[in-house]
Amino acid sequence: MEQKLTRLLTPQLGLCFAVMLLFSIVPLFLGRTDVAIAELVVTVLVAAACYLRSVRHRNAAAELLRQVADDLTSATRDSTLNCPLPVIMFTPETDEIVWSSDRFLRICGSEEGIFDTNMADLCPGFSTRWLLEGKNECPDEVLLKDRRYQVFGNLTDSPDSAAGPLATTYWLDVTELADTRDRYHATRPVVSVLLLDNYEDTIKNQPDNVRTAMLSEINRRLDQWTREANGFLCQLERDRYLFVFEQRHLAHYQSEKFSVLDAVREVDSPSGIPVTLSIGVGVDGDSPAELFRFAMVSADMALSRGGDQAVVKNRANFEFYGGRTKETERRTKVKSRVMASALGELMDDASCVMVMGHSAADMDAVGAAVGVCAIARKRGVPAYIIRELGPTPADELYERVSEMERYRDCFLDGQNALLRVDSGTLLVVVDTNRPEQVSSRELLSACGKVAVIDHHRRAATYIEGAALNFHEPYASSASELVTELLTYLLEPGELSRGEAEALLAGLMLDTKNFTMRTGGRTFEAAAFLRRSGGDTAEVQKLFQTNLSDAIAKYDIIQNARVCYTDVAIAPVAHAVGRVTAAKAADELLNIAGINTSFVLYQDEDKVVLSARSNNDTNVQVIAEALGGGGNAAAAGAQMPDTTLETAEARLLAALAEYFTPDGTDPNDEA
Repeated sequence: MEQKLTRLLTPQLGLCFAVMLLFSIVPLFLGRTDVAIAELVVTVLVAAACYLRSVRHRNAAAELLRQVADDLTSATRDSTLNCPLPVIMFTPETDEIVWSSDRFLRICGSEEGIFDTNMADLCPGFSTRWLLEGKNECPDEVLLKDRRYQVFGNLTDSPDSAAGPLATTYWLDVTELADTRDRYHATRPVVSVLLLDNYEDTIKNQPDNVRTAMLSEINRRLDQWTREANGFLCQLERDRYLFVFEQRHLAHYQSEKFSVLDAVREVDSPSGIPVTLSIGVGVDGDSPAELFRFAMVSADMALSRGGDQAVVKNRANFEFYGGRTKETERRTKVKSRVMASALGELMDDASCVMVMGHSAADMDAVGAAVGVCAIARKRGVPAYIIRELGPTPADELYERVSEMERYRDCFLDGQNALLRVDSGTLLVVVDTNRPEQVSSRELLSACGKVAVIDHHRRAATYIEGAALNFHEPYASSASELVTELLTYLLEPGELSRGEAEALLAGLMLDTKNFTMRTGGRTFEAAAFLRRSGGDTAEVQKLFQTNLSDAIAKYDIIQNARVCYTDVAIAPVAHAVGRVTAAKAADELLNIAGINTSFVLYQDEDKVVLSARSNNDTNVQVIAEALGGGGNAAAAGAQMPDTTLETAEARLLAALAEYFTPDGTDPNDEA
């Protein structure tokens, strides 16, 4: 380095002397030898003088550079020795300590030195990976002798090349700052809203003393649950409470999965209907108003998922706890009548109506779409059904509907539908409320007015800003909800036989021929469709299967194994089709002793799950843990970029969390 710098400081006079030498030779050719000799002597003398001067300058520059280097080394050494921060030098590759300052010895509590130890023993858990990655600040705080430090440092070349690079680290004590920060986060307020889901049902026709006793017991259990948080519990209404507490207690409530849900459910109800509680929690808001808004959104989410659960909302997402009980019918015809009127008004103002279901549409999605088209026809508005390209489980119903004269030209794919969208287009989404599950997300984004009709429990992501949201998780199917709307908007004679049978197909699919998830409103809807000309015998033909599919279904059943006494898991290493897997899951429930079934099959680079239940096991909670959704009796999931073995292991882990949250081995009950 010194040679390079001195060479740069040396004047380059070679060309000048070459020119002078050339001029000294020229007089020889002109016969002036004396002039040539004189010029040559002058040139040599000048060159010698320049050379000597250059040598002196070069030596002076080298001496100056050495002095500057010594001064820098001394300054660096003095700054390191006298640094106000504790300093330690070590080799990251071996954790061997090379040197430490007196201040570092003091924070370690050692006066005799620490050179016989290494960094791993001195500070367990301290990682040097950030230094090797070229970073100058440790990403995490380091705990040493009950104090917290923010560590800065860098790597330099070690004199011993075999030992690897040398790390110099500076330790800044941030204990007080970190404690203040932690205290701030721990004492931030959390707002929660507690709702008794079915209070009116449980006290109906009960004497006043029974009502008072039951409500008193509920209040006692709520007070017992909230007491340890030392928060503020206020009863706003008979079935609504406000609970404000500090954030430090939220982790405890989450770890116990909001045990008050079980405590309230165990309250003795004279009516025989168990009392259930829904909790909405708002956290990480900028103001009390925002926290309360988060809590109300969470409470609405809990109710839309069937109640009997807690939902925690922060700035980014939702977290769900509980929700294992089956939904009970808690709907009124008032809401259906209001929704029917609102949908009719939206259609009156629309230039056209487009109806879209979820991807891989089933008969419930298609039947509901047909019912919406019937309403649009009554209102005199053109309607179109979005049909995705490729095979779907409802292809046979699609073909039967397309043969009807009214529906020959009403099917569009997503791209053609986009070309017809204008400012007056009304998009009706049926049988799903999640934007990632619709058959065309581009169409959903393009339409300014959207109505949602769905019966699935709401997930963390849902279609926001809908002009109408008819969401009833207590209904058996989307076809049932659309049929309820039809009863207020059409007469039975205004619905064609084909349309009635399409809606009946959706009802029969999701209720398994009226054996599951049925309520009084389900049979009222079926009666309306029957009066409209729907023939259940014709609908049943849509559920017939061919011989190869039947063989494939029973082949899946042969692979089933039982765990947790009544849970069947059937993994299949090859693609079998969504419909076949769903039928196999249904068929497994017909086996004595099996109340919950899961069918998994490999489909290219993803694994598809189909889940069914006919008891208190809520398969939607299990499917959500795997990235899917559905309802308590029927759910599904797709696990991309995974193998069948990995997917089965994830399913077993989700079952272990559901049945034995204390960590019991799932094979113990197999």
